[in-house]
Amino acid sequence: MNIYDRRTVLKGFAAWAVLAAVNVPWPGFGTGNKRRYRIGACDWSIGKQCDTGALELAGILGLDGVQVSLGTVQNGMHLRRKVVQQAYLEAVAAHGVKISSLAIGELNNVPYKSEPETEEWVRGSIYAAKALGCRVVLLAFFGKGDIRGDGAGIAEVIRRLKKVAPLAEKEDVILGIESWLSADELLAIIGEVGSSHVRVYYDVANATEMGYDIYHEMKQLGSEYICEVHAKENGALLGQGKIDFKKVRHALDGIGYGGWVVLEGGVPAGMDVNEAYLANTRFIRSVFG
Repeated sequence: MNIYDRRTVLKGFAAWAVLAAVNVPWPGFGTGNKRRYRIGACDWSIGKQCDTGALELAGILGLDGVQVSLGTVQNGMHLRRKVVQQAYLEAVAAHGVKISSLAIGELNNVPYKSEPETEEWVRGSIYAAKALGCRVVLLAFFGKGDIRGDGAGIAEVIRRLKKVAPLAEKEDVILGIESWLSADELLAIIGEVGSSHVRVYYDVANATEMGYDIYHEMKQLGSEYICEVHAKENGALLGQGKIDFKKVRHALDGIGYGGWVVLEGGVPAGMDVNEAYLANTRFIRSVFG
């Protein structure tokens, strides 16, 4: 078990006091109100990638869950191993924090559009998600894996998704595409794949960076195609950057979205990650709580 210094633990209790003062629920302390949105964070964003300690830290930070990395090249995508899955399940039980979803961020370095081993990673992620009790796997398409303007790459991704989609459907696990593509481009890919279990992992900061109208795109995609959402800012605390999260909440309410809101980014330069995530969680709960 990871041990946190006294300062970090005290921050957690201080945050609880602040949240309680503004009547924002804290996991484990019932208020009688049922929140529609559950709030999580990416394990890499809180400095605990591929570490079961992410679950413990998430509890201290006041989060409901963690988006967990499938692994890295170095650890052989370790979450596919039953012994690793068991360690995560024990952490879930110990800390009362759920696994919101899985993510294969390594696809940014080893592209799904070209590298043969990535097909096994995606297949393995479906079984891992099933074992860990979550329904969404994020497939990343950035860096070397970017498919913008890459007709051959998109065609290969479609071919591979068609191939793996029957397994995703059988296990009831959704594969979510996170990319630089527009809603129109993503809908075209999903239409070609033709599976209800291939959808969009919507990141509001990525889409804003590309100049897309995120509020229109969320309405366009609807809850039929958005499987999960990243609440993110680049280089700023949530609520202090480009994104109007009240409008995001309104858009998600409007399409009937009822899934996780997963925090990513949101750490200004020079700021302690834990301190930033206490503030980010507090802000997002004030909007989505």
